[in-house]
Amino acid sequence: MVTANNIHKSFGNLQVLKGISLEIRKGEIVSIAGASGAGKSTLLHIIGSLDKPDTGRIIINNTLISGMNEKKRSDFRNRHIGFVFQFHHLLPEFNALENISIPAYIAGSSRKEAETRARQLLDFLNLTDRWDHKPSEMSGGEQQRVAIARALINNPSVVLADEPSGNLDSNASVALHELFIRLRDTFEQTFIVVTHNKELASLADRRLLIHDGLISARA
Repeated sequence: MVTANNIHKSFGNLQVLKGISLEIRKGEIVSIAGASGAGKSTLLHIIGSLDKPDTGRIIINNTLISGMNEKKRSDFRNRHIGFVFQFHHLLPEFNALENISIPAYIAGSSRKEAETRARQLLDFLNLTDRWDHKPSEMSGGEQQRVAIARALINNPSVVLADEPSGNLDSNASVALHELFIRLRDTFEQTFIVVTHNKELASLADRRLLIHDGLISARA
């Protein structure tokens, strides 16, 4: 599902990624760990086409994305990649149903199609009674589940999560970890999760450790 080949990335004189290669299979949950500044989020952003490598190739679902122009990358990203961040990035003026539906609108879905899919996800994530609540009216765990529903609205091939439990309490973190497994088992999506949370990392099918810009361990 995901292939990264010899990925290098520098910011000025700072070399962050020094030739990372990896392959991730369809339906796999892979965690990426490492110290702050090791390059975890940089790698995730490059896989997700939010940033471009200096050299190297990214292939997702047999499509080479690292050579696309910005417009093609943006369209591919919207249709094939879902993002879940530590900070939920929900739009405060919109309710849960509207926040979830936005990527579907961007992809060209009708309002009926988008809201039907959004309501299905709200039901799956036990948020049916929160559909008309704005972010300020929801708990942190509920906001994170809305953000996950938004990431899933276009049925992406890959879901990328960057410290998804970083702002959650321990109970909500455990529920989130279990949810990722349930989502994978139900929708057969591939998850790549950057995390400092050892419990979340241990639940992955494989764990990768980045050290000094390279993958130093695989388990």
